[in-house]
Order: sequence, then C-alpha cells, then structure tokens
Amino acid sequence: MKLEVEVAGLTFKSPVMNASGVLEWDPLSARRLIDAGAGAVVLKSTTREPRRGYEWPRMVRVFGGFVNAVGLANPGAREASRLVKLIKDNLGGAPVIASAAGSSVEEFLEVSALLEDGGADAIELNLSCPHFKGGGIELGQDPGLVGETVKNVAGSLKVPVIAKLGLSDRLVDSAVKALEGGAKALTLINSVKAMKIDVYTKKPVLSNKVGGLSGPAIHPIAVRAVYDVYRETRADIIGVGGVRDWETAVELILAGSKAVQVGAMLLEKGELIITEIIRGMEKYLWVEGIQSIKDLVGLAHRA
Repeated sequence: MKLEVEVAGLTFKSPVMNASGVLEWDPLSARRLIDAGAGAVVLKSTTREPRRGYEWPRMVRVFGGFVNAVGLANPGAREASRLVKLIKDNLGGAPVIASAAGSSVEEFLEVSALLEDGGADAIELNLSCPHFKGGGIELGQDPGLVGETVKNVAGSLKVPVIAKLGLSDRLVDSAVKALEGGAKALTLINSVKAMKIDVYTKKPVLSNKVGGLSGPAIHPIAVRAVYDVYRETRADIIGVGGVRDWETAVELILAGSKAVQVGAMLLEKGELIITEIIRGMEKYLWVEGIQSIKDLVGLAHRA
C-alpha cells in the first residue's frame, strides 16, 4: 500500500509528521521521528529574538488532552537557523519544515529568511498561537492581515510557505486569503483557547492564566475545520488536532487533508505513535482494497 504524498510541492514518504511545538531542537530526536516513519519533521516556532517563554507551570492535563501556554520559547532566529542545518544534515534527505512566528510582517519576513538560509525545505507561518500576544490567533482571525503577511513572506522566499491557521469564525476567509497570497499549503488547526482553574487555590493553574487546548477533545473541531476549508478551496491541507491513532488520522484525510500532524500523543507515547498510525493506515488500505492514501483525500465530500 502506498503512503507517499506530495504537499506544497514536497514529497513525504508518509503522510504523518509531528506538530510544531513538541520537538526539541535536537538532531537525534528529529532522526528518531524519521526512523519511526514520519514523512517530515516540523520544528518549534521561532521568533526574531530568543524567548524564555512563560514561567512554570506551562502545561496541565485536563479531560481530553492538555492546556498549555509555553510562550513560544525558542533560541531566536539566528541560532535556530544554525540548528536547522544540524537537524537537516542528520535526516538523510527527509524534509524539514521550520516554523516562523512574529508580531509584525517584518518579523515574519526576517525570521523566515533566516530559517530558509539554514536549509529549511518549507516555512510554516504560525498565524494562530492562542497565547502569543501580538502575533497569535488575533492575527489569523484577520483575513486581510493573513493575506498581507503570507504575500510578503512567500514573495521573498524560494521555498514553499505553509500558513498555519487556528479556529475562528473567519477561518475559510483567512484560508482563501493565505492561498491568494501565495501559500502552497495550509495547516489546520492550532490549539483552541482554553484555561484551567484550581478549585482549591481558586486561581488559574497556568502561570500565563490562559492557554490552548490540544489533544483528543479538539479532534472533531479539526475535522470540521479541514472539511469546511477543503470544500471551498481544494487546497493542500495538513490536518492537526487530536490525532491519537490511525482512525483519527484517516478521518482528517477523508475530510480533505493530504497529511496529518501529531502533537499531544507524541508527548504521551513518544515516536512509537507515529509507527502505530502508519501500520494502522497500511492495514486499513489493504482491508479496504485501496492502493494509495492519496485516493482517500477528501473522499467524504463525495457522500
């Protein structure tokens, strides 16, 4: 059974990869993902200057997943550019998708250019972090600003740009503007605004008070988002949100994703979850008599 897919002009040996935010800046960790079967690795979001992130606690387990507010901790774009090269050199040709974040078009441009210089095969623009002040989900909710940001970045790079958008009432509009601006693919969705309050201290648990919910609880939301955007655009989509096994991965593909990302379950089970999902997909294709995973993309729209 064939699992190879093409997204944004890049070829992935499988449609499964990690979500940005769960992979450390470590060549060995990235290599383990590829050895487990991942079609690519996605790096943590990078800003122009280094960020320590928020104070602890940054993450809390809740029913159906995690609420986190890490605060985009990263080494800064120049150091990240150096690390991209180290990671890429250790992957045997597997694609590296670097993630750029910023609070202005100019910052997105500068960060993206440095990550491209480091050897990234694609740049994922994080336009939807639910707890990054100034450049997070508010940016992604403004279709005009999404289009402007993507147009400026895509017009200055040689590698493909992927726009990562979060849940909003204007998601389809933002997706359309991103594609018009030159995005070659979309990543849908990011974590969803959330918080956790300790009933005994009577205070928010996270140091940042609010954060983003990830994990199985948001999977049906991600499926709907992918379905809606694919219906209107037929774009290359990478689906993310609550993928925990091959069934939830295939569900996103049926909704319109060409590939999927795994986040919370990587924290739970490590790279083994990648192998489990891929083996489950292979068995599913064999049982269903389907030759290629590509034949499933958007199939739910024919119902």
